[in-house]
Amino acid sequence: MSEVFNIESIHQLHYLAGGPPPNHPLFCIHQLEDIQALDAKFPEKFTYNFYCTGLKKNLPENIQYGRSHYDFQEGVMGFTAPLQVMSFERHATENATGWVIFFHKDLMNGTPLQDKIDQYGFFHYNVDEGLFLSPKEEEAMMAIFQNIATEYQRPIDQHSKQVVLSNLELLFTYAERFYARQFIVRNDTNPDILRRFEQTLKAYFNQSRDLPALPTVEYFADQLNLSANYLSDLLKSLTGKSTLEHIHYQIIEMAKHKILGTNQSMAEIAFELGFEYPQYFSRLFKNKTGMTPKEFRLSSN
Repeated sequence: MSEVFNIESIHQLHYLAGGPPPNHPLFCIHQLEDIQALDAKFPEKFTYNFYCTGLKKNLPENIQYGRSHYDFQEGVMGFTAPLQVMSFERHATENATGWVIFFHKDLMNGTPLQDKIDQYGFFHYNVDEGLFLSPKEEEAMMAIFQNIATEYQRPIDQHSKQVVLSNLELLFTYAERFYARQFIVRNDTNPDILRRFEQTLKAYFNQSRDLPALPTVEYFADQLNLSANYLSDLLKSLTGKSTLEHIHYQIIEMAKHKILGTNQSMAEIAFELGFEYPQYFSRLFKNKTGMTPKEFRLSSN
């Protein structure tokens, strides 16, 4: 098994890929058709200390998402955050067209995007949860890539950083919009995911034994073969509630049933629902209902 190699800088990325030094120390942008097979010294498995987003065209015709074909085959976008393990074949860019941008987190230092970048959940989606663009969407994205590429060729001045970051933020805003469209229009896929999530959620809480622990977002994402961020964003789009909000709703509904339908103490109910400490149960219940569990029981009487 090959070791994971960490690429620390944009300059090191260029060196390992067999290219010339970058025009800017904190970001680079390239057209995929200009990138031939990677240099032999490029690691097979690696991480890097920067963000990456790309738009790739000329995909194979028979690409599928689960058991469903992709909606659009004009272009697909992907996003990766720092320190995610990556690997691909050295000839992966052959015959491909499109763009790829790498930018170091230091490029965002002291800017609003430094805090906002973590709000873009798509940087933590799985590889097969890419953004599939319609022709009009692709046209809008390609224009932004071209703007950044033009700036990359200019000499660095006091405006360079703001111009690049403004275009990146616009690109991410469009990505949020287009992902929202993707969640809505995949009528053949998303309702099935929602149905399976609801079934898995109910099955977890309907176990006859005491729950071993509170379920996590990651648990349900794993059950559905999705990333946690993708599942939460999808549910938010379809239902208005994130995965965690769905979990909390189910917990509260089961708690209400136990509070009113049994003589168990609040501590016993908390442990049955998977809480390690009863005070955490009381805090969540009051946050969601406006009353403590004891107050809820008394109000029903």
